[in-house]
Amino acid sequence: MGQIVIVAYKPKHGKAEALKALTKTHVPRLKKAGLVTNRKPIIMAATDGTIIEVFEWLSQEAINNAHHNPAVIQMWAEYAEVCEYVPLNTLPEANNMFAGFTPID
Repeated sequence: MGQIVIVAYKPKHGKAEALKALTKTHVPRLKKAGLVTNRKPIIMAATDGTIIEVFEWLSQEAINNAHHNPAVIQMWAEYAEVCEYVPLNTLPEANNMFAGFTPID
């Protein structure tokens, strides 16, 4: 069974555009590795520039396998260059009953 996750990437100074570009390749690269479903990801931005992504892993086993996949490990290193992962509840929008974000195409 799949597992839908929500992740928030806070761009490092001067890395916002690089983060957006990288995030657009994230799920396609995971798909190529056979780790995610065909569900289209949702990518959006918070007012502070944090990028939020919603996507679906294929299974818990796929999540576990990602930690041993050289292509995924390389991609995570690319993320480390451009962002920090932050908890959703640190975003101002998370305090609203209906958290609203700006879509990224």
